[in-house]
Amino acid sequence: MKTDIQIAQEAEMMHIKDVAASIGIEEDDLEFYGKYKAKLSDDLWEKVKDRTDGKLVLVTAINPTPAGEGKTTTSVGLGEAFAKLNKKAIIALREPSLGPCFGIKGGAAGGGYAQVVPMEDLNLHFTGDFHAITSANNLLAAMLDNHIQQGNALQIDPRQVVWKRCLDMNDRVLRNTVVGLGNKMDGMVREDHFVITVASEIMAILCLANDLADLKKRLGKIVVAYNFAGAPVTADELQATGAMAALLKDAIKPNLIQTLEHTPALVHGGPFANIAHGCNSVRATKTALKISDITITEAGFGADLGAEKFLDIKCRMADLKPDAVVLVATVRALKYNGGVAKKDLANENLDALAKGIANLEKHIENIQKFDVPIVVTLNSFVTDTDAENAYIRKFCEDRGCEFALSEVWEKGGDGGIELAKKVLMTLQTMESHYHPLYESSLSLKEKIETISREIYGARGVVYEKAAEKQLAKIEEMGFGDFPVCMAKNQYSLSDDAALLGRPENFDIHIREAYVSAGAGFVVALTGAVMTMPGLPKVPAANGIDVTDNGTITGLF
Repeated sequence: MKTDIQIAQEAEMMHIKDVAASIGIEEDDLEFYGKYKAKLSDDLWEKVKDRTDGKLVLVTAINPTPAGEGKTTTSVGLGEAFAKLNKKAIIALREPSLGPCFGIKGGAAGGGYAQVVPMEDLNLHFTGDFHAITSANNLLAAMLDNHIQQGNALQIDPRQVVWKRCLDMNDRVLRNTVVGLGNKMDGMVREDHFVITVASEIMAILCLANDLADLKKRLGKIVVAYNFAGAPVTADELQATGAMAALLKDAIKPNLIQTLEHTPALVHGGPFANIAHGCNSVRATKTALKISDITITEAGFGADLGAEKFLDIKCRMADLKPDAVVLVATVRALKYNGGVAKKDLANENLDALAKGIANLEKHIENIQKFDVPIVVTLNSFVTDTDAENAYIRKFCEDRGCEFALSEVWEKGGDGGIELAKKVLMTLQTMESHYHPLYESSLSLKEKIETISREIYGARGVVYEKAAEKQLAKIEEMGFGDFPVCMAKNQYSLSDDAALLGRPENFDIHIREAYVSAGAGFVVALTGAVMTMPGLPKVPAANGIDVTDNGTITGLF
């Protein structure tokens, strides 16, 4: 059986100008990065902004397991299937981070015969967007420390510096560091921290900004520290906004690539859903809606994370209204949630399936709270049995959901026809009445508790004293009407990664809260979730290499 990278490397790609032409984009509106990648010009938006939006379909999933779910694979295959049905469809995805690429999770190009290409470019440096975000983040950090060193006119309290440096790599030893060691000219000694680039507020800002002017406005609002009087200090006050925007002027432009079957894909931005808001850029999504009949986008990890943030943060800010949600599950993952060990997942086990399907049930209920139609799809594996598929189909239909099998990993667009037809039927016959889960007028605690109870199924919320003070301070500063971005592990509906299925009688523990004033949301950290991951005992990087002729191997 061929690996994903072998399939991708054997693909015959179209020149990206021809992919663009298939959706009415002229060559003058492309900025080329070789033959197979391009950025969309700023002028394109001015040409299409007054068009009627197409339909917006969100792809999400149950909680991820070691068995794999295939959310991106399903998104890509669904777009390819729409093309086979003569529908003008575009896929709008996030860019991969190097952290999981060399760590344990893998890339974000899909898999099998439902991939976006060039796969190696996408999973590595791509068009340099993440490098630009990393540079902008660290420029702000350097200017902050330099300001303190050069007399500290803003009276910044070095004990209350909240801006962290970043790196797009899993490097646990950088979570907590000391900077400024050496002599007096090397800066003030203080504790510092790193986050992974996808957790940087600048990543969130880039993905939520409408244009360059909005980007600069948001960058200027970033709270970097507090002064000795306890007042916030912003990037604007450090006079860092213009230089950061200069580094990001190209990164804010959406990237265009293609699937193995030449369906257009806008791949832009990449905040993680467990520690950030988990959606691709507003610019890419809005552009896709103007130049296609159907836009398929995805939100990271399970629906308790990515979908909730897509629906409560991105849609609220960008005035987006999703028309349908595709919820991805696998027989294997549901049996894993039912207590079956990974090595035994190939065996039929209806009892474990009946137990583990409670996880899917909770995600169905959660999406229904937003009043958006749902189609559940099973990403098919050869070990799945007819009895298992039939059980899940009936379970979903009994709960008012359309259901379809997906075989896109094996068959590409042909394997997604059943799913595409179900989604089309849903778009034509069911109306979305989308609304956010909570009102902006609620207090921050009320928002946290609403998400915890309604989405996670928690009994209550326990706040550490530091988090209590931080939330009160954030509201005192005037940010109480912001939505909340919950930072939580992805493996469980709870904040304990070991609690699978549908946990009950648990509390959510809030250990820290901070405001991302430029992004426009408040982050609440739960449990033991980390904003700088570490590498596993045997990282994926061990198996990655490049041959003498430049061919990359081992990249999935």
